[in-house]
Amino acid sequence: MGQQETVATSLADTVREGIGAALAAVDADLARRYPGDPGTRQPVHTVYVPGDAFAADTLRSWGEAALAALDEHAPDAGALAAVLGIPDELAGPVHERVRAKLEREPVEDLRIDFEDGYGPRPDAEEDAAAARAAALVAAAYANGTAAPYMGIRMKCMEAAVRDRGIRTLDIFLTGLMEAGGLPEGLVLTLPKVTYAEQVTAMARLLEEFEKARGLESGRIGFEIQIETTQAILGADGRATVARMIEAAEGRATSLHYGTFDYSASCGVSAAYQASDHPAADHAKAVMQVAAAGTGVRVSDGSTNVLPVGPTAQVHDAWRLHYGLTRRALARAYYQGWDMHPGHLPTRYAAVYAFYREGLEKAAARLAAYVAKAGGDVMDEPATAKALSGYLLRGLDCGAVDTDEVARLTGLTRADLDALAGRPAKTA
Repeated sequence: MGQQETVATSLADTVREGIGAALAAVDADLARRYPGDPGTRQPVHTVYVPGDAFAADTLRSWGEAALAALDEHAPDAGALAAVLGIPDELAGPVHERVRAKLEREPVEDLRIDFEDGYGPRPDAEEDAAAARAAALVAAAYANGTAAPYMGIRMKCMEAAVRDRGIRTLDIFLTGLMEAGGLPEGLVLTLPKVTYAEQVTAMARLLEEFEKARGLESGRIGFEIQIETTQAILGADGRATVARMIEAAEGRATSLHYGTFDYSASCGVSAAYQASDHPAADHAKAVMQVAAAGTGVRVSDGSTNVLPVGPTAQVHDAWRLHYGLTRRALARAYYQGWDMHPGHLPTRYAAVYAFYREGLEKAAARLAAYVAKAGGDVMDEPATAKALSGYLLRGLDCGAVDTDEVARLTGLTRADLDALAGRPAKTA
């Protein structure tokens, strides 16, 4: 009793040790390339505002415009539910949370655009706009009015605009440093990437800035915008986007799909350029597989159908945006672009309905998994990871509350982080 029973084996220890030695390099490569989820909050959307239009009150004005649209075109829970097809039991909670979100934090991620939304300008004008953007972003973080994430989209690394893009980025980052340092929520976007070498060039550029300003190496990351066919499939037949993640040398934070540039590069007619076109689905599926496990997130694109005009027209645009957002969420694209304040009500309505409608079932399955209680579904660790990730994303965006998740699961935020394979949340 108490002694381990001896069992017979045939292989010498040297066999196991030899296999371990042979796979040591693979083990190290897997750990480097696929570190898993970074454990940080992923915003549900990115709002783009031209560099000359960005102002100190941009975030608040977007929220106020979104609330005004909601009040005019869907003034109560029943009206919004009727337009979007939200189930009766979710109508009240969704409408209440959408209004609260628009009042408290209307924009989760803001990109000040110096690319297509800004266009070519005299150098002195763009210099001034980049410096002004830095001052406004620094002030917003200092006074508590910033979005959780803010930054710029520079011009791309193509020869015609490369120098201008680099100068704008330098002015913006230098302005932030002069104002007190880089904010934690800083995000930079590199658009129209076609070759992995352009990503490497961006990594070198940021490395040189870090050296010049005495920053920790790797402090500055960036998003890669996928807007060209060459970014998905290279001339050699390989998936270029996977090479781009590697070329970023650990600095890539996300891949953003560019709906209209990519569709146009595929020859899709303007009337059919949308995030649910088969060409878009293919590109995003490749992006998703390339990014899986790397810690790099994937974002969907946008719709250019704006919810403006008479109520019937606004409702049509809302239904389109709501449907596209729900479709993206079901396909695990948890972020997208919003181009107009009128998109905010349906962005949050879609996100909140998605997380609230599955809350009780996901919580019950996770609680049963933790308690090893069984049930009518046999879940595995990978499913528990997905269930906890679902609840964490709902918590991050405000769709669900910590108290109700704890009540339904018996788990803390730290428990969910552990099950999702995320580092413990410290703030």
